[in-house]
Amino acid sequence: MSYQNILNPIQLKELAKSWINEDLSSFDMQALVCDDKEVRAVILCKSDGVLAGVPFANAIFNELDCRVNWLTKEGDNISLNGQKSGSVQIAYVDGKARSVLLAERVVLNVLSRCSGVATQARQLRQSLQTIGWKGMIAGTRKTTPGFRTVEKYGLLIGGVSPHRYDLSTMVMLKDNHIVISGSVKAAISAVRSVGDFVPKIEVECRNPEEAEEAAQLGADIIMLDNFDDQLLLQTAQHIKSQHKDCLIEASGGINPDNVHKFANQWIDIISMSCLVQGYPTVDYSMKIQKSL
Repeated sequence: MSYQNILNPIQLKELAKSWINEDLSSFDMQALVCDDKEVRAVILCKSDGVLAGVPFANAIFNELDCRVNWLTKEGDNISLNGQKSGSVQIAYVDGKARSVLLAERVVLNVLSRCSGVATQARQLRQSLQTIGWKGMIAGTRKTTPGFRTVEKYGLLIGGVSPHRYDLSTMVMLKDNHIVISGSVKAAISAVRSVGDFVPKIEVECRNPEEAEEAAQLGADIIMLDNFDDQLLLQTAQHIKSQHKDCLIEASGGINPDNVHKFANQWIDIISMSCLVQGYPTVDYSMKIQKSL
């Protein structure tokens, strides 16, 4: 499935421009070796991973009047078949020599990071599927400033939920909101005074008592934050037995090494900051092949 059309085309264009301007803020001295000749380059993938970030790469190439022919579909697994060295050709790029070189590092940076997010997300999803867990994995808002769209997009390509994109996507009452308001009830009442039927309300709960209060007040999603796996199981089971339509989200301190402890039948969502924070990257390079 292609996710190209969910992206704002104006934002894509602006991102591409900002990335190119960041990489070339003034003079490009090395461009003196380039003339107006047309060249062809190949993009190589040099490590196993999921290809992601194609719309962002296309936007960069478009800004520089380069033409790209993708040999691998976005979302496909790229494998070196166990080789420690080697590469897989994933695209050809045609354009003026200087334009291809201007696009090179910007495109590779975006592809490597977006693919890294998608690869780790898919691995986690498949790992939990093997034990029969039917819930949803989600990223968090702990994204790289200025790079959120790319990282959230990578989650989608990897087959997990991007969770809320920003503060306006969903009402989430976190621990600090509850401290400022004085109680879960006061916080929920405040947001309901200006809300309508559209946004869901999620409440981050620090203990079973807050979770029960939020569920009784009709919160759509209860986040059990930084609960150990046993307390999480007990609290989730209790909430679900009393409030069957309420979704339970586990979050806080969950990583690929311990995630299986939290994947039980009472948990609907597991959110993990490691999906968008400190993720491994996929290695790409671009090589000029010939003049056209």
